[in-house]
Amino acid sequence: MYDAIVVGARISGSSVALLLARLGHRVLLVDRARFPSPTSSSTNLIHPPGVHRLRAWGVLDRLSGHAIPRITSYRLQSGPVGMEAPLPSVEDVDYALSPPRLALDEALVRCAVEAGVELREETSVQELLRDDDGTVVGVSGTTKRSGRFSERASVVIGADGKNSKVAQLVAAAKYRDRPVLSKSLWTYWEGLPQPALVRTYRKNRRHPFTWPTHDGLTIVGVAWPTNDFPSPGSDEAMDRTVIDALADVDPEFAGQVRDTERADRWLTGAVPNFLRTPTGPGWALVGDASATRDPITASGITYAVLGAELLADAVSKGLSGQARMDSALAAYAEERDRLVVDHYDYTHDYARIADHTPEERALIEAMGRSPWHARDMIGLFATVVPPADFYSRANFRALFDYLNDENGLPPKVRLLRWLVHGLPGRPSAPAGLADRLVAAGLGPMGDLLLRSARP
Repeated sequence: MYDAIVVGARISGSSVALLLARLGHRVLLVDRARFPSPTSSSTNLIHPPGVHRLRAWGVLDRLSGHAIPRITSYRLQSGPVGMEAPLPSVEDVDYALSPPRLALDEALVRCAVEAGVELREETSVQELLRDDDGTVVGVSGTTKRSGRFSERASVVIGADGKNSKVAQLVAAAKYRDRPVLSKSLWTYWEGLPQPALVRTYRKNRRHPFTWPTHDGLTIVGVAWPTNDFPSPGSDEAMDRTVIDALADVDPEFAGQVRDTERADRWLTGAVPNFLRTPTGPGWALVGDASATRDPITASGITYAVLGAELLADAVSKGLSGQARMDSALAAYAEERDRLVVDHYDYTHDYARIADHTPEERALIEAMGRSPWHARDMIGLFATVVPPADFYSRANFRALFDYLNDENGLPPKVRLLRWLVHGLPGRPSAPAGLADRLVAAGLGPMGDLLLRSARP
């Protein structure tokens, strides 16, 4: 009898198993793979909150055999305007990392085993065991070496990805689900300069991106709206497609790519968007099994780590008697939503890869002129700054002080600035009208702005 059985030993599964074991619980971790094991395509970026946890857990120490440069700034460029800022810190971590995924998965698994987790590789869970009232009390399935197996536990955790078998077996409902919004081509390049910078661009419904990863390699790629994704071709044809997209937004960098060499085959990435009901009697979901979002904000690894931390804390409270297990799991479900829902909506809007309007570009340029808006917008992308903190009435009213009049402003932006500053004798009503007009141009984030307090 185990305290917990975790199905899936990638980022979220190994993380929750590791944390539970360190809290003194008996944990069985199963996976169909044998580690080290390659995974599906992943761009490997870990934002500061994820780096902070992995460093504290000792996982990053196991990657010392790889050269993994610190990434300290992010740049967002839309046509001729943009912003660049250093990353806000999480405690003393003010950098992102992009380690080799194979090594990261292996490091997490081995840390979990050293903490006391029992690992069964090449093991497939096929059914859940239930008691008379339907509560999940264990798993059954097959192993490559010994055939059928059956094990019982106080809680079963599904950490088995977006196509989770555990989620299927408990009929976990999807909600806020949306189809695949963007598709990307990306690969590793060698020989490029490696500034400590994530660069992303938006122009002509394309989203080029690049950053330094590990061992002298650089990730280079482009995302398109799903309907605009180019027809697959040879690697050489995809070279031309991606370099042409880069040349449209950053000719200097495109020239550097032409003069160096691709180090791997081209990979494609595209995922649906959904949240799942994350808990029920005797079971919980974490990582992509719990919430899957478009990879365009590169937040998957970070949220897998943060979600694992939330779930381990909740399950430990249930196992130790600090709370009833059903109450602890219900609290985790609420915390999971608070953690991911707003950034999920932000990612959904970002993944449409719609060209920014002249009004939006004026605001982006203003963010770049502000001493704090650019930093906080970068922090929002990097999962450091909560969307509700950035998309507030006060923040956007302050932003209008940094508009650039030198080249003229779109008429709507001039009107909004006039309303934000108010009319003589009637400041409140025009400012409220401005809030509504600004919110109307912010997609799902406009709801956050209108829910925020009026200054």
